[in-house]
Amino acid sequence: MTAPHIIDPARLLGEALSEASPDLMRSLLQTTINALLSADADAIVGAEYGQPSSERLAQRNGYRHRPLDTRVGTIDVAIPKLRTGTYFPEWLLDRRKRAESALITVVADCYLAGVSTRRMDKLVKTLGIDSLSKSQVSRMAGELDQVVEAFRHRPLDDAGPFTFVSADALTIKVREDGRVVNAVVLLATGVNGDGHREVLGMRVATSETGAAWNEFFADLVARGLGGVRLVTSDAHAGLVEAITANLPGAIWQRCRTHYAANLMSITPKSMWPAVKAMLHSVYDQPDAAAVHAQFERLIDYVADALPQVAEHLDAARADLLAFTGFPKKVWRQIWSNNPTERLNKEIRRRTDAVGIFPNRGAITRLVGAVLAEQTDEWVEGRRYLSLEVLTACRLSIVETPEGKEAKPVALPALTA
Repeated sequence: MTAPHIIDPARLLGEALSEASPDLMRSLLQTTINALLSADADAIVGAEYGQPSSERLAQRNGYRHRPLDTRVGTIDVAIPKLRTGTYFPEWLLDRRKRAESALITVVADCYLAGVSTRRMDKLVKTLGIDSLSKSQVSRMAGELDQVVEAFRHRPLDDAGPFTFVSADALTIKVREDGRVVNAVVLLATGVNGDGHREVLGMRVATSETGAAWNEFFADLVARGLGGVRLVTSDAHAGLVEAITANLPGAIWQRCRTHYAANLMSITPKSMWPAVKAMLHSVYDQPDAAAVHAQFERLIDYVADALPQVAEHLDAARADLLAFTGFPKKVWRQIWSNNPTERLNKEIRRRTDAVGIFPNRGAITRLVGAVLAEQTDEWVEGRRYLSLEVLTACRLSIVETPEGKEAKPVALPALTA
């Protein structure tokens, strides 16, 4: 028999837990999990947090927070960060859960439909989905489709105004009517009123036509897209017309990267290095007046030897230099679609693993899941543009000073 004056820790803890409120249970669970994560990170680092050790392999560098849903509620998980290397508790949290689940359902759908290839067989085993049944795949797909549809059709007006928008298209192979054909994913990203980037929308179309782009932008506007000052894209005629029709107050910025490729196609190969260097010098100028002056020099530079190139440049001038109407701090973010390249690579990493999609719904599920997770990361991360810069960008368009000369960049002379 236990003496009255002796405390039984196990009994007291049991009584406390049995009578504990959900808040206490949630607090205890959060403390325990975060302590385990800290100990796990210490084991990887080779030393306890804050303790000097000759066996230390890395330094701790704060935490990043992730929510975790449990039976006692959502808790805040503090994941230790390292100065060198990475740490992520795969045993507790799923990294990119929605996107990986979407990839699993799409690959499994291909596999169970009997359209797998040798590469697909290997991928199926790597993902550990060889035991999934059609009903399991269908259930997983249904749950993911609900999440993706909610994301694709969410209202945009609460997050606006979207000062800057970028539009692009990706081609993906899909099986339809017993044939492998190309489908196009239309997508748009934007900078919201809080300075964060968001994926505004995505749509799978048969081809990149003016009608498809018009429907796409009309849907964005219907969902609340507004306050757009500039849209960056390539020079697809249907896309440009859709921007003009649906966003009448916005300026179109022709992507400088796509334009360089267009210009190269009409420039003699032997002269392209010089023309390319001169074109790049336009974007290296310190202010808007200098940019316009250097562009004029570029046209003069090629006028005699390459009249077709000069004409091409002159026709593209206004659209190519639209970025100069905004503060220089944002030029790199708006003069091309390059900021979306990382997003495109992430989409390609997942879609290339599938190869040929079994249907359009599978494209929407996988690409939509990737885009939804990327938006979460952008919104929770650092601002893409500061509020101060955004405010400046929303003021009246800067007038380009006239008559101000810029120092020309020395280039090798063109030869006939």
